[in-house]
Amino acid sequence: MAAPLEEPGGQGPGGLPPLPGIDAPARRPPRSGARREWQDARVLEVRRETARASTYRLGLPRWEPHVPGQHYVVRLVAPDGYRAERSYSVASPPSDEGVIELTVERLADGEVSAYLHDGIAPGDELTVRGPFGGWFVWRGDTPAVLVGGGSGVVPLMAMHRHWRATGRRAPLRMAVAARSPEELLYRSEYGDETLLAFSRAVPEGSPRPRGRLTAADLEPLLLPGATHYVCGSTPFAGHAEELLLGLGVPADAIRVERFGGG
Repeated sequence: MAAPLEEPGGQGPGGLPPLPGIDAPARRPPRSGARREWQDARVLEVRRETARASTYRLGLPRWEPHVPGQHYVVRLVAPDGYRAERSYSVASPPSDEGVIELTVERLADGEVSAYLHDGIAPGDELTVRGPFGGWFVWRGDTPAVLVGGGSGVVPLMAMHRHWRATGRRAPLRMAVAARSPEELLYRSEYGDETLLAFSRAVPEGSPRPRGRLTAADLEPLLLPGATHYVCGSTPFAGHAEELLLGLGVPADAIRVERFGGG
């Protein structure tokens, strides 16, 4: 997942193509409060997740534990000084000491995502800054319901992995929507706590027919006193939020992170 930050809006010679549009959720580092310094992270591993998404495992010289749901900013600088910055959610848990994992979906008109997919390999360095974010976060000690669509599952996976790493201290339920099994991120990591909803193609023998996420899907996942984290494209997030509200979930118990141009 990514977002445009501090873009000059001009052409991008020197190795970076022009900036097109939105890569993903619009986020900005806080104007005040904790400042984070840029640092050069070493790419330790590049792991293919789907045909369009890869996970970059980065070793950080100055590491601090993030809270699941937080993000880092990646900065690319061309030889002529042109810069492009994007924000990517952390997919790894804070117990993964010294490293973070960023899962990046390649977008057809994405600038930074295309560069990462085409030009970054293990051993390279990436300039990053973070972690950022204090609202769409989960510390693992209260009930949580996670609802993610497409690459919106990335920050939720950090929560899910934190939940597993800390011994499942609090109840957690999850719903993940994807167009097909081939486009499902982290496909081997889901258990009985997760409902998988495929909109266009389902695996053979699936008890759930293809189709959009429904209220009937989410109702069994609701937990008393839970905070509900919704992340995905603007249409998906709006749809999921409406479903939760329709099921009686209070608005102040729903936190939504949207990305994309709608």
